[in-house]
Amino acid sequence: MKRLVTLLLTGLIALHVTAQTDRRVQNKPYIDLRPLHFGILVGMHMQDLELENIGPHLMEDADGNMTEQYILCDADKWDPGFSVGVLSEMRLGTHFSLRFTPTLHFGAKHLTFLNMKQQDAQGRNIRQTQDLKNTFLSLPLDIKFAAPRWNNHRPYVMAGINPMLNLTSSDQEMISIKRYNTMLEVGMGCDFYLPFFKLIPELKFCFGLGNVLDKNHINELRDANLKAYAGSVCSAQSKMFVLTFYFE
Repeated sequence: MKRLVTLLLTGLIALHVTAQTDRRVQNKPYIDLRPLHFGILVGMHMQDLELENIGPHLMEDADGNMTEQYILCDADKWDPGFSVGVLSEMRLGTHFSLRFTPTLHFGAKHLTFLNMKQQDAQGRNIRQTQDLKNTFLSLPLDIKFAAPRWNNHRPYVMAGINPMLNLTSSDQEMISIKRYNTMLEVGMGCDFYLPFFKLIPELKFCFGLGNVLDKNHINELRDANLKAYAGSVCSAQSKMFVLTFYFE
């Protein structure tokens, strides 16, 4: 009996110590109860452009003759960029909130053109490149679903729609994209409640809904040699991975 009491007391002490270890003092305990939240955000992103090539086709060259063109275009890598913006979040309930985060994305897409009809002195297909620089103003509107808070962290998932405005023009480049675009975005993150502010790292994927290729761009080119490259692509779809840090 004495041994059993000792074991029970030891177990209760162990449970008490475990509970004290698991349950911590909550930082900013009432921050999520406010109807509106505001903050700033910084982060990085990776851009990609999924291109559909026309293939062999007839086109007028610089001398006015109809010749067969066959140029392959590809965005050959994910290009990094920088993001900065502001956060506003409205509480809809215990787990749901509506979030609006106007953001500027500074970046570029690296394009490679391979001319299958022309070779250099070494007999290799002529290769051209273009850095399609862009600055996007995005205006995403997202629904955020958060799990119950445990100690000083709270994971969540989010989804929404992201209208984007391209602030950079490429008048005399080979490829140009439209000024307006709309993307769907999904992601996940976690609220970390620190003593003086809330830190929120988030990873999301953005997928363009339509064709962002500016098909009228070919008519604006003054260099006729560039028109063969501009006419080699019939559609383009944008994609982005965005890693963001919110400070609230």
